[in-house]
Amino acid sequence: MDPRQDFAQLFGAPRALIGMIHVGALPGTPAAHHSVDKLIAHAVAEARVYRDAGFTALAIENMHDRPYVKGGVGPEVTAAMAVIGHQVKRETGLPLGVQVLAAANREAIAVAHACGAEFVRVEGFVYAHVADEGMIESCAGDLLRYRRSIGAERVRVFADIKKKHSSHAITSDVSLAETARAAEFFLANGVIVTGAATGEAASASDVSDTVNGCTLPVLVGSGLTPANLAQFAHAHGFIVGSSVKQGGRWANPLDAEAVRAVAAAFAALPRA
Repeated sequence: MDPRQDFAQLFGAPRALIGMIHVGALPGTPAAHHSVDKLIAHAVAEARVYRDAGFTALAIENMHDRPYVKGGVGPEVTAAMAVIGHQVKRETGLPLGVQVLAAANREAIAVAHACGAEFVRVEGFVYAHVADEGMIESCAGDLLRYRRSIGAERVRVFADIKKKHSSHAITSDVSLAETARAAEFFLANGVIVTGAATGEAASASDVSDTVNGCTLPVLVGSGLTPANLAQFAHAHGFIVGSSVKQGGRWANPLDAEAVRAVAAAFAALPRA
């Protein structure tokens, strides 16, 4: 099936509005201080807010686990993410995504497979970049073989390209559209375009170039607000996290009014 048709079938429409749930610090990480039961309750409560506002889908991410471990996490984190994802999925029934930082992409696939999530957000799928955690190299070959080996082919891979919080000097001669085409060639199911950092908006022209430069669905992965959402109407997916938190800071609790405002802006977009 054409990747964009598959995307529309998964989310029930050509566009998707995805609410990010930043789960609390998980067992063994520096800021951990809540039980897994409490982390589940918090994630499920946020999931309900997104669902009730009309979001298309949800995603869970271990952003509170900073500083992140590069390229893999322990079984305690993988297990906790899986049970949190299972409860969020059971509560809402919405399509669910998983990201495990930093570039713990195999663990994300495992979590998604275990909890019934439909997609993962991955770092370092093609090429290489220097992230906060160090050098991140391409994982596509290993990751898709791992996905097949555990029978998780139904889990889509949405790959960040030229991702935020990273230096891309080593690939400065490779355009965003070329990077998207490489991800397409390496069998990604979609690509994600971001700004320079969490909460910073992507370039509308970058998103447009990527949409026109490949056949994959293109998602915008940072800095989306009710005021700028329409600038990205040509994109297929919108991942929202920071702007719907109190004070616009990712680490704060959800602001239900802000969640509803983003949902209203999404609903007002011209028909795709």
